[in-house]
Amino acid sequence: MPLPTDEKILALSNDIIQTFDSIFGLHPGFRPAHGKGIVLTGKFTPSPDAASLSRAQHFNQNSTPVTVRFSNSTGIPVIPDNDPNADPRGIAIRFNLAEHVHTDIVAHSTDGFPARTGQEFLELLRVIAASSDQSLPHPWPVEVFLGSHPAALAFVQAPKPAPSSFARESYFGVTAMKFTNKDGAGRYGRYRIIPKAGNDHLTPDAAAAKGPNYLFEEITDRILRGPVKFRIAAQVADPGDTVDDATVHWPEDRRVVDLGDIELTALVPDNATEQRASSSIPSRVSMASSRPMIRCSNFARQFTSSVDAAGVLHHRSRRSIYGSWQTSRSAGVTPQKTRRTIKWLFPSRTISSRCFDK
Repeated sequence: MPLPTDEKILALSNDIIQTFDSIFGLHPGFRPAHGKGIVLTGKFTPSPDAASLSRAQHFNQNSTPVTVRFSNSTGIPVIPDNDPNADPRGIAIRFNLAEHVHTDIVAHSTDGFPARTGQEFLELLRVIAASSDQSLPHPWPVEVFLGSHPAALAFVQAPKPAPSSFARESYFGVTAMKFTNKDGAGRYGRYRIIPKAGNDHLTPDAAAAKGPNYLFEEITDRILRGPVKFRIAAQVADPGDTVDDATVHWPEDRRVVDLGDIELTALVPDNATEQRASSSIPSRVSMASSRPMIRCSNFARQFTSSVDAAGVLHHRSRRSIYGSWQTSRSAGVTPQKTRRTIKWLFPSRTISSRCFDK
């Protein structure tokens, strides 16, 4: 599959990869983000409503084999599962349509994203990297950025509790996709991956008492006892809703269309080899749309494109890239402003911002 040729996208690509390397360190053979993962296989069965939203092959045939990768956040492949920075968790779903033909969904466990464009995301990464020296006086670069970017601050402060299982977590697509049905009608929507077993999260104390690989051990044991099941749905935008900004949430009263069920039944036998050979890649399931996050996030070795036999353009990413933060009130209070503490442990650090309560 060809890589992008746009020089600006390639330059942005390289800058983001280099910044991730500076934050997480170099880990050859692993993804630069969501480096710790596990791969399972199973099948997807579409719902009766799926074809009304999209003409994509996997929404219109009886069933499709799938490969699913669960992952922890950060590019650190040995990050403990109970480290707060392992959230948000990731899921990458590959629909295997034919030999060497596939389309994918990538989502994470926080409903939102800290940046509207790839360039803005790069700016956030750079100020985080520039704030690693805690001997510098306040405000640090990350404090200034969060003080002037309310969407990034909202993402930082959003709760990110650790799940009891990868199978007991919901996952949310970042970008609005344009779904086009057989009649040519198009609607924008965002994916939601919902566990059939229900959501279940741990308290901070309960998570701290878990082992460093508790999620990977739990899913390995769970799949031996029976299938792991998820429902795929799409929250559909109303006319007038913002569809080109990943930081904007739609009201919860928007229609949610049931697209079908995933049933996972086995681990991939050689997980390490499979993960090195494959990619976690977001994709279009209908006609392509020019979202700023897609355009500017066409990161080198991240996004590639192809057109399938039905004329459907699929954007594919080789790497899922977003950081995680854990926020809490700190004991320190300035005379005028309340401080909050961001713990971003890449490596372990604490950032106290005086800029959040403007």
